[in-house]
Amino acid sequence: MKRRKFIQNASLSGLGVVAGAAALACNDAKKPSEAITSATVATNNVPTKPLVIATWNVPNATAKAWEVLQEGKSALDAIEQGCMIEEANAEGQSVGIGGLPDRDGRVTLDACIMNKGGDYGAVVCMQNIVHPISVARKVMQDTPHVLLAGTGAEQFAVSIGFKRENLLTEASRKAWEEWKKTSEYKPIINIENHDTIGMLAIDKNGDISGGCTTSGLAYKMAGRVGDSAIIGSGLFIDNEVGGATATGLGEEVLKTVGSFLIVELMRQGKSPQQACEEAIGRIIKKSPDFKDFQVGYIAVNKKGETGAYCIHEGFTMMRYQDNVNENVAVDFYNKS
Repeated sequence: MKRRKFIQNASLSGLGVVAGAAALACNDAKKPSEAITSATVATNNVPTKPLVIATWNVPNATAKAWEVLQEGKSALDAIEQGCMIEEANAEGQSVGIGGLPDRDGRVTLDACIMNKGGDYGAVVCMQNIVHPISVARKVMQDTPHVLLAGTGAEQFAVSIGFKRENLLTEASRKAWEEWKKTSEYKPIINIENHDTIGMLAIDKNGDISGGCTTSGLAYKMAGRVGDSAIIGSGLFIDNEVGGATATGLGEEVLKTVGSFLIVELMRQGKSPQQACEEAIGRIIKKSPDFKDFQVGYIAVNKKGETGAYCIHEGFTMMRYQDNVNENVAVDFYNKS
């Protein structure tokens, strides 16, 4: 996947990952547009709606979401269908089918979705279902709950018509077999081990929705759940204010409830860019070992202004607005 053109040179001392997994980072991504910074945001023209933004270089996903918005459908529909594009891409190894497994060889998926009313649905540690984003929406709309886990989530999905499918592709199985030779768990920044698709959209009515989907950390401990499906951490939407979503090392996002923080900062008057920068600053302040991991945020406010920020160089944001689908470089904290 193009979004997996990650940094190779940022603070890698003391870290390691199997060569097979590292080789998954592709080299064919187009050069992203100029980085978003507080300065560039301040000079932007008045934003227009609808719009879609997503973590990483996922032009097919944002194109599908944009298509749905152009049909006059809701931001929620756009989020689901856009995320489904990545979930169905077997060549990707961090979202949906083909995701890198846990250390026992099981592909487990987490996803959540939020609508304009603040309703939320999520699944965690779900196996054998290609589209967790769609199951999450069903949890939100068709059950009295907001989060289903493990076999319960899978059973619910099957009961409403989703088909079981083996999510471990041959490529991912081989990468796992290679990893088992050392079983060394030391993730490298921005390599295929904590990639997530987070997407935010505003429809023609100005309503905001968001979604987040991932297979989580490669070779994680069985049962591990990151931030992606947890409301307020991996994703948060307030239709009166805006929305935010995260990617990177979920444990660090969880500890600062980053997406909720960003929305609250926007409520207080900060721009999406300023809010993302402050949220990363909170992580930096609390984590002296920040050079060893990556976290990135993207955000949008009710006006349609966008922002993004991360710890290390290499993270990009996809933005579809004004009929332009572009990959934008994201400014970063660690410039040493």
